[in-house]
Amino acid sequence: MLLTPEIVTISILNIFFVIFASIAFYFSLKIVLKYDYNETTTLQYTLEKQGYLVATIIKFIFYIKVILFIFFIFTLDNISTILPGAMCGAGVVNATPYGTYLLILKIINLYIFAYWIALHNEDMHSENQKYLKLKFQIFLLAYVLLLVEIILESIMFFSIDTKSVVDCCGAIFSTTDGTYMSTLLNIKHSILLSLFYGVFFLMFVAYILKNKYLYALLNLLFIIISLLSLIAYFGTYIYELPTHHCPFCLLQKDYNYVGYFLYIFLFIGTFQGLLVGLIDFSKEQENKKYKISLFFNTLYVLLISYYPLSYYIKNGVWL
Repeated sequence: MLLTPEIVTISILNIFFVIFASIAFYFSLKIVLKYDYNETTTLQYTLEKQGYLVATIIKFIFYIKVILFIFFIFTLDNISTILPGAMCGAGVVNATPYGTYLLILKIINLYIFAYWIALHNEDMHSENQKYLKLKFQIFLLAYVLLLVEIILESIMFFSIDTKSVVDCCGAIFSTTDGTYMSTLLNIKHSILLSLFYGVFFLMFVAYILKNKYLYALLNLLFIIISLLSLIAYFGTYIYELPTHHCPFCLLQKDYNYVGYFLYIFLFIGTFQGLLVGLIDFSKEQENKKYKISLFFNTLYVLLISYYPLSYYIKNGVWL
């Protein structure tokens, strides 16, 4: 098993997560099965008190997990320096059969954990705690996903062989090797850009119409299209190299850590946009979520659009 200070830290935290999340799972299951807001028995009162304590534990775990995602990405990038052939975190992810699945699951869990926190915060401001049972139902699913993530993470770190040569990001994100990645990277840029800016424009239309479900759906599409267009098109202008498509190298010092800004802007913008359609906010709160979402999504679009425009202005040609 590969052991570095970062991996040891993650592993220790995972042990605590499993212990406290399992305790929370037990009480959450009791609440889901037995809680009834309309009853006024001693059992219901006890479940409400237990629910407050359990929610605090869950909130603590999920807050750390959301922040820990950035630390995990940093760890991958740091590990790449000791793996032969790896130039960034992409090589580490590809070093075992589990890395890609783990990364995808972590991104999904990132949104689910953050959603639970938002739902809990809204529930605490509700007079009748209308989301009390729902948030614990969601936690039951989140608990399973958390366990799967921790197991996959442990297996991945255990499986890494520091003596085996791994593919560099240039090989992983190649446009000529006939893999599904090369197929995605060979999508016409005109189609990608039309989808990217088209979905972004439609967000403003949905905001004006105040169609929160359409707005949430567009944000879900924007996550996928943004990541795909970043890898296939925009990233090459950040690197100023048409063959460099790696989404991990953006996190390195050579590129001013711009990847952290891009991914954080994209996460905040799309997450707030998804919340609009997932939680029944007051009009004031809903409008606030709209504005935060549009602000960060716009920041993302402006920052990512700067690179091809800047390149064209300096060189007079596109890549």
